[in-house]
Amino acid sequence: MPVREELGRELQCVEAAQARGYFLPDEEELVRLRYSQYLGLRAALGETLAMLAERSGWHDAEWKGRLPYFTAAFAAACVLMRVDRFLVELAAERPVVWKKLDEADPRAGVPRKSFTEIYKAVSAPVNLRRFLSAADFYQENREGVFALGTVPVLAPVVELLRSEEARIERRRRDAVKRLVAYRWFSFLRRNRSAWKKVMFGLFEVSGRAVAELRQPGVKPRGAPKRVTADLLEGVLAQVRPGDVFVTRHDDALSNLFLPGFWPHAALFLGSHEALGALGVDHPKLTAGGCWFLESKKDGVRVRPAAETLAVDAFLVMRPPLDGPVLGEGLRRALGHEGKGYDFLFDFRTADRLVCTEVVYRGFHACGPVRFELRDVGGRLCLPAEELLDQALACGFRIIATGGLEERGLVTGHEAEAAFRRTRMA
Repeated sequence: MPVREELGRELQCVEAAQARGYFLPDEEELVRLRYSQYLGLRAALGETLAMLAERSGWHDAEWKGRLPYFTAAFAAACVLMRVDRFLVELAAERPVVWKKLDEADPRAGVPRKSFTEIYKAVSAPVNLRRFLSAADFYQENREGVFALGTVPVLAPVVELLRSEEARIERRRRDAVKRLVAYRWFSFLRRNRSAWKKVMFGLFEVSGRAVAELRQPGVKPRGAPKRVTADLLEGVLAQVRPGDVFVTRHDDALSNLFLPGFWPHAALFLGSHEALGALGVDHPKLTAGGCWFLESKKDGVRVRPAAETLAVDAFLVMRPPLDGPVLGEGLRRALGHEGKGYDFLFDFRTADRLVCTEVVYRGFHACGPVRFELRDVGGRLCLPAEELLDQALACGFRIIATGGLEERGLVTGHEAEAAFRRTRMA
């Protein structure tokens, strides 16, 4: 189990995120990595403690006759109580932190509300009463416990208990305070969770409806998309893994609710072979095709190029990344595959993602790439037009456009000029 002195970088991330109001993707990766390691160690320690507790018994009379087992079990309980209290004290008073720790992370096997469950276990009266009884028994039988230090297999355990003594809590008053604090925390969390579920449901219903609707009078009914099969083939011959496509349906009703000309983004993965050359592998990327990672109303999915580019216009940007750094960005983005679509557009959470968030969470802090969330309509997010501006500012290049101004595929400087004209329009 790490101690505070070994967590300097993670604690800096926690303080920065709390002050900012959200975690940056690279901060989140670091903190969640440590958190998943902690949960794994905690689970192993919990299993050990449960086995030792069963061997040592459940009250003073049994503990006296099984002192070696009690010593090992109590040492494990002290370590578990210490690290759990450290986590609770770190996160419970920092809403940004506990909300992040309570998010599900399928990649790391972290379930939803994991921090809340730890806080509940630390504050549960039955656990506190048993620990306090064991602490009292330990104080009354210290000499017998320390005498076990002469037994080679128990010597490290006794030494561990000596080092934990200063942190062994015996005051009932502190236990009561912890229980009251947890109940207040639980009340706030349940109310926030209920509000979020209601709002998400409302936005999901309206968002799914809007996604299906088209603006009347913009295009004739049944008119084909401007990105034809030939245009699709032409652009796929020009691009490489990591390129970002920003796209548009001329008659999408959602265009009315999003700022600017370009409303949507998708991350080009390329072929199975091209990704393999970057050290990236994914079971859904079969040989012989070109693939995108794209978040739509059905969630973050690996999609064939023909599906993603069934649009009226597109723009392609290339990140200033190569080799292992580009591969790392693609791996990070693919780590979100399978998550749902975030109809609340809340970029502070990572359990559901919108389209531009795939690029944001994949490439932020890779090489020179940096993105900054903007307040749009009361939400911290990164609309496609803002993504374009920030990407170009940190080294992305426009390499192609398609479907603009009644023209086919345009590359190089002409593509940049075509993009500028969309801004003027």
